[in-house]
Amino acid sequence: MTAPVDRPGARWGVAMCHGFSGSPSSVAPWAEGLAAHGFDVEVPLLPGHGTDWHDLEGRRWREWTECFEAACARLAARNDALFVAGLSMGGAIALRAAARLDVAGVAVVNPGLGFYDWRVRYIGAIRHFRRTTAPIDEPAAPEPVGDEGEYDVTPLAAVYELRQLFRAADRALPKVTAPLLAFKSDEDPVVPPSSVARILRRVSSHDVEFVPLHESPHVATRDREAPLIVDRTAEFFERCAARTAHPAVGA
Repeated sequence: MTAPVDRPGARWGVAMCHGFSGSPSSVAPWAEGLAAHGFDVEVPLLPGHGTDWHDLEGRRWREWTECFEAACARLAARNDALFVAGLSMGGAIALRAAARLDVAGVAVVNPGLGFYDWRVRYIGAIRHFRRTTAPIDEPAAPEPVGDEGEYDVTPLAAVYELRQLFRAADRALPKVTAPLLAFKSDEDPVVPPSSVARILRRVSSHDVEFVPLHESPHVATRDREAPLIVDRTAEFFERCAARTAHPAVGA
């Protein structure tokens, strides 16, 4: 199931990924903003998301990455250039896709690669004794744009899969060579700053831009700096697309 936001005749496609236990609504302002700039945007609903936590409990991380890469394939087939983008866990999925596919650029917002809670290192064992935990509390967006689809509880089996995904994404980072735009909130109770620092350190991209977000929580794509994220992403992707269409002499 997908929640596509597209514009007929667009030459540049953007596969965008929402975060863990969320839904396409969490990145809707970002997706719709890029569509308004002329991009063909698709935001797939990842397996186990947008239903109930029991569904998420039985899913594996490769189901999430395969779903996203299927959206990438659809966009690549109908556009001249493919970009990938993601929020939180979606950032990790987008980066892994960038390591595996031919993409013209990557944009991530508060990308996940690690956890604040040290107990996650033992999640492989804990999940057999405890089934769920409470989700991390996040401040509500000042102007809600719909139900984010988040669950009241988080299945620990899914947290284990999330950890496995982060490990796979981390291993893939040196293979990421596409231009990278990374946004990070100063105050983020969900993803530690060490995640984006490690991403910026390990990717092989020569063109890297980092944009700090001073007024946004973790789901910055729905908060007061969402227009900034849209504008900077559109500008970055347009520049990357132009470079792809007109490569520098001797490149």
